[in-house]
Amino acid sequence: MASTEQEFLDKIEKHKGIIFKISKMYMDDKDDRDDLFQEITYQVWKAYPSFKGQSEFSTWLYRIALNTAIIFLKNEKKRSFITGGAYEEYKIAHEEFDHEKEDKLNAMYKAIHQLNPIDKAFIFYYLEDFSGKEIAEQMGISEGNVRVKMNRAKNKLKDILSSNKS
Repeated sequence: MASTEQEFLDKIEKHKGIIFKISKMYMDDKDDRDDLFQEITYQVWKAYPSFKGQSEFSTWLYRIALNTAIIFLKNEKKRSFITGGAYEEYKIAHEEFDHEKEDKLNAMYKAIHQLNPIDKAFIFYYLEDFSGKEIAEQMGISEGNVRVKMNRAKNKLKDILSSNKS
């Protein structure tokens, strides 16, 4: 295997949790999540030769993964995907969990699915503890605009969670 391919696979293995989280955030159905996981991996592979290391790989990956998820959602057409079971392998490796915590997470993801794609991106960045500056750089907007949009997205999510409990 060429060193570039192995380097890529190592980086994907290290950061596949990012892809898994974005896939789960944007797709409710398991098959759709699997498709999105594969599509993100494919898009990252296609773009990998352009990665120059001027930022962290994870930062670069976030941007491609979120953009791919938004486009994937908008297009709603099926594409050809790469084969592989990375999503299933990740899931199997993380099956030991607290059922109550899992129920709460499922409720949160269900609520997130009701947000528009841009609000989902802001919630994802929030959950990943990105700073306002980092989000502004990723989204191409001002830090002030990030604060406004972040608060709106969080409030929408709280409203959805509150209405789901009733």
